[in-house]
Amino acid sequence: MININWDEFKVFKTYSNKEDNFMILLDFIKSYYNMTTPVDIYDILKEDATGNQMLGKRKIVDAEGLEKYIFKV
Repeated sequence: MININWDEFKVFKTYSNKEDNFMILLDFIKSYYNMTTPVDIYDILKEDATGNQMLGKRKIVDAEGLEKYIFKV
């Protein structure tokens, strides 16, 4: 499984014009790891402690919930 590189995320975040850290993280995963499917992104977030906390804060419990969140915003 892929571990989120938080140091690279911090650099990526400085160039983002978004304010929501979760949306920046989703963009980072799509860009840095070249992943676009909600299932893959969800799996990465679920395995990471901070990513899992971000999912819980938004009450996202599965990949389908993540997909709905992405398209809602």
